[in-house]
Amino acid sequence: MTTTSDITIIGGGIIGLLTARELIKTGASVTVIEKNLLGQESSWAGGGILLPLYPWRQADAISRLVLQSLRLYPSLAEELCNDTQIDPEWNPCGLLMTKNPDITAAVDWCENNHIAYQHAGNDFFTDLNTAPVNPLWLPTIAQARNPRLVQSLKQYLINHGCDIHEHCALTAVSHDNQRINAISTSTGQFKVNQLVISAGAWTGQLFDQFINDNTPNIAPVKGQMVLFAAKPDTLRHIVLDNDQYLIPRLDGKILAGSTVEHDDFNKTPSTAAHDQLVNFARHLLPVLNDYPIIKHWAGLRPGTEHGVPYIGKHPSISNLSINAGHFRNGLVMGPASAQLLVDVLLNRPTAVAPEPYRLDR
Repeated sequence: MTTTSDITIIGGGIIGLLTARELIKTGASVTVIEKNLLGQESSWAGGGILLPLYPWRQADAISRLVLQSLRLYPSLAEELCNDTQIDPEWNPCGLLMTKNPDITAAVDWCENNHIAYQHAGNDFFTDLNTAPVNPLWLPTIAQARNPRLVQSLKQYLINHGCDIHEHCALTAVSHDNQRINAISTSTGQFKVNQLVISAGAWTGQLFDQFINDNTPNIAPVKGQMVLFAAKPDTLRHIVLDNDQYLIPRLDGKILAGSTVEHDDFNKTPSTAAHDQLVNFARHLLPVLNDYPIIKHWAGLRPGTEHGVPYIGKHPSISNLSINAGHFRNGLVMGPASAQLLVDVLLNRPTAVAPEPYRLDR
């Protein structure tokens, strides 16, 4: 006999996976449907810095989710590692911001939100080639190694009975009287109790095609990165220089990113972006001239107005919800976003006020 899960999630990126985990922890049965492989789109392609770039320049709605996620990440990483034996490499390595012309706003944001900071002295710039402007050192800011975080979340869901369907594309949605009854996919039909759409950059497209009601304003924004095969301790902390950054992994590899390109759903890496990123990285950290580039890739972020995601119930379809549109900050907003959606679905008190994320905002 085929049973119908309590919750069906369309989209197996970091937001969908974290939402599935949060639901499973409440005792719900969950099905995750992903058109490709879990976590292989924006979730895999990003850098994993657990702070928005210059958060004081972002909407306050972003900060509310970020700060709640920062509270959740240490226990999340520990639980995933213990449960799956896959370390997501949550690493509080610290973040150096080399240029802060709006230093007063930066300090106010840190103080108001209890983020440790200090002026970055000359010792931080011994190996860097940049002209610092009011540089800040944020010693508690962490990163997660996003491919390993995805792997650990997938294994956690498998361990806890989640029904996962990869290479399973949505082809039709059956709904009447403001309720979804079933969905059809490239591998078969699924009856639906509650449906969550969490399909990243493709979410707006799915709404247009299958829901045609309160379509969220989500569009793909391409970002490209390169990876250097450096040795451990070549760089010990994240460096943000203007709008580009270097991220050191625990094994020594260093990511350089990233671009912001409006190119529809084109994920093809370009020579121009490759050269721009390599030149930036080797100029900022000259020792990188001694190390080879081992990978160059592109991903599609789910861009929204002001970068604020959509999280909550559909205003007219009773059993449809959304958790999508996190732009560059899916990893850092993810745990709090999943918690918020599940709190709303279960009518529980929320840690973050839900109003700014409504689909009909």
